[in-house]
Amino acid sequence: MFMNKPIRILTPDIEILGEISNYESLIFTRSWYGIGTLELRINRHKNYTETLQKGNIIIIGQETHKVFQILHREIELDQQGKVTENWHITAHELKTIVGRRLTIPPANASYDNKSGAVESVIKHYVERNLINPLDPRRKIPQLLVAPDLQRGPYIERQSRFKNLAEEIAELSLLSDVGWGIHVDYDLQKWVFDIDIGKDISVNQDVNPPVIFSPQFGNIKDMHFVDSDLNYRNVALVAGEGEGFGRRVLEVGLSTGLERYEVFVDARDVPEETDEEDSMRRPRPDIDVIRDLENRGYQSLAEMGQEMYLEGQIMTAGSFTYELDWDLGDITTIQNQDWGVTLDSRITEVTEVYEREGMKLSITLGQSRPTLMSKIKQELAGIQNEIVK
Repeated sequence: MFMNKPIRILTPDIEILGEISNYESLIFTRSWYGIGTLELRINRHKNYTETLQKGNIIIIGQETHKVFQILHREIELDQQGKVTENWHITAHELKTIVGRRLTIPPANASYDNKSGAVESVIKHYVERNLINPLDPRRKIPQLLVAPDLQRGPYIERQSRFKNLAEEIAELSLLSDVGWGIHVDYDLQKWVFDIDIGKDISVNQDVNPPVIFSPQFGNIKDMHFVDSDLNYRNVALVAGEGEGFGRRVLEVGLSTGLERYEVFVDARDVPEETDEEDSMRRPRPDIDVIRDLENRGYQSLAEMGQEMYLEGQIMTAGSFTYELDWDLGDITTIQNQDWGVTLDSRITEVTEVYEREGMKLSITLGQSRPTLMSKIKQELAGIQNEIVK
């Protein structure tokens, strides 16, 4: 007989309030680039349902990296009475809290500029806006940042009054690193960190390879997308100024029929330094050009060719979830009948626990424009729920 996976309910200060396993259904998605969600349905007359309050934390069993914060709950009563009096709980991955802050520049500066390994850049913005902000009212006392190991590619970034979760999601897309928050029971804290994932595709010889394929009997219900509908590979980036006086440069080398152009308005890239008006002076051309080029590459990365594949994993298949493969790993997925073989990163994993048993679905690759829109919609939804 199938047994539901237990969930723990905690206060934001990591005080355990109860454990529930007799819910009607539990569906949650972990996201590599964005913010995953959780949906719980449980009859209100069961034990510990009173702990399912907004702001409380849901941890999946002992897996402290699978942690969600309750943001929305609703209940209805119909003519069937108590049997249908179910709570519907919506929670988002704990990293949703990052979306409650903007990137505030330092005093007397127009932008918060940071360069280095992408891990260092991401953690810099988290540190400045949630851990040790100039305004102590912006601090989240439950949150810590894991030590900076300087992982990921070198990047240069400038930010000003942007939603921090959107900023990190963009950096995650550009660099392919994941990010998240886990719970540390010993420290009684939440810990922000990034993740790299591992390559378990057939095109490497370091790790045992993982191949998902209907022909191998370990995946079904596949959905494949290969699209250029939103694709752009050349950016015309315009900085400050008007008309002929505006600096415009080109990023991308494609030609002819394979050239897809887009205009990028980057007038917020400054031509002068940040000092007070009387002290301002022109920035070196090389610095301005570098910033404009970075903005162009960022826009093109968000408008890349869309290629992704979704499928339901056979839980009794040849590879074991979280042992042989996990969120963020680069694996191989194949459908010989379609002529499709894709080496790509697992960007989402959805776990479903219902009476019929446990189901597991994955997404490899991602439609980048769709993903960014989805992240922004999620953040907007979060803010609406908080206002309510």
